[in-house]
Amino acid sequence: MAKHETPLLDQLETGPWPSFVTDIKREAESRAKNENNVDFQIPADVCEDLLGVLELSFKHGRTHWKHGGIVGVFGYGGGVIGRYCDQPEAFPSVAHFHTVRVAQPAGKYYTADYLKKICDLWERRGSGITNMHGSTGDIIFIGTTTPQLEEIFYELTHNLNQDLGGSGSNLRTPADCIGASRCEYACYDTQALCHDLTVEYQDELHRPAFPYKFKFKFDGCPNCCVASIARSDLSFIGTWKDDIRIDQEAVKAYIGGELKPNGGAHAGRDWGAFDIQKEVVGLCPTGCMRYEDGKLEVNTPECTRCMHCINVMPRALRIGNDRGCSIFAGAKAPILDGAQMGTLIVPFMKVEAPYEEIKEKVIEPIWDWWMEEGKNRERLGELMKRQGLQKLLEMTGLDPDPRMVQEPRSNPYIFWKEDEVEGGWERDVNEYRKHHQR
Repeated sequence: MAKHETPLLDQLETGPWPSFVTDIKREAESRAKNENNVDFQIPADVCEDLLGVLELSFKHGRTHWKHGGIVGVFGYGGGVIGRYCDQPEAFPSVAHFHTVRVAQPAGKYYTADYLKKICDLWERRGSGITNMHGSTGDIIFIGTTTPQLEEIFYELTHNLNQDLGGSGSNLRTPADCIGASRCEYACYDTQALCHDLTVEYQDELHRPAFPYKFKFKFDGCPNCCVASIARSDLSFIGTWKDDIRIDQEAVKAYIGGELKPNGGAHAGRDWGAFDIQKEVVGLCPTGCMRYEDGKLEVNTPECTRCMHCINVMPRALRIGNDRGCSIFAGAKAPILDGAQMGTLIVPFMKVEAPYEEIKEKVIEPIWDWWMEEGKNRERLGELMKRQGLQKLLEMTGLDPDPRMVQEPRSNPYIFWKEDEVEGGWERDVNEYRKHHQR
């Protein structure tokens, strides 16, 4: 019999989709039986109390978790999120219920042996509940007690060669797509860049010193599989400078029905005969394509690399050969000033190890400006909005470019600095004096 009655949570198991409630109940049952003879280091009924406090939160319409102070491991200012229950007498097994973020490997590649070891570790020293790559990107260990934190950290670093991820006002764990390891669209090695910056900026990741959190995310192409353009303070999106490569014979094969569009991924629907004018040319956002006399053409200067045509006809269209990345700054989810997408600050940059240009010309000047001017809990995008893109370009030395403009200017006033106008204010004063002397 369950330790707590959970009629409200039970309703979450009745829908058509898998339920986290079912997963927690399954883990609670497994811990109660302990068929694997695990030496539990926290109460075995932790999952049952978790269900109980969650049911109470549903009943009261408010959370029963509180942030009771800073907890962590020695030498690190981030990586552990302290959680305490405000009903410790009713749910003693979750009086402490800390979350541990573990840095994921580049591309999120694992061996089965590694996954088994981290699951064994968390079964023994935590609740057994994990979240594999939520919105943060990290491996999330959900629920443990304060005395176990140093033990968990020791086992991770000494036995699994693994580090904690980021939390707090620091560099969060960088995240990337699978990139060139498995994707034909990748314009640079996302895993190599992600790993290099993760190692380079360990101090910024583990010892909070920023005004607020800061995220790197790496997309190998404009398909943006990790949604970097919407979720990261600095977004690195693969692109190319030259022409899309076109196989005209493959184009004809799509039109003739010999090749299925979208890689054959139609979700069981019969879309009928492929219409290149309707499904490709007519959907180009800039109208840079045309199909005439059995030949497909792309006007490269008008192409924005949206990937639609390549996604529809992957056997006929390929990314260009002159590859690199575009860098966007200032994206975030809603905190102070609402959600916003990244602003283009570098239209194109080659991505070549050891990535000194990216570090010295983009990342570090932006950090210097943000750490000097940013308010407490102000994301980079909010500072850019407050002081303007012009200020960011001034601090980084990046050249202004029309592609950085997101929308037409709404402010009718233009302010010039003295050294930006020939002669400066002295010329204006002298002209004024001459006029009045006459």
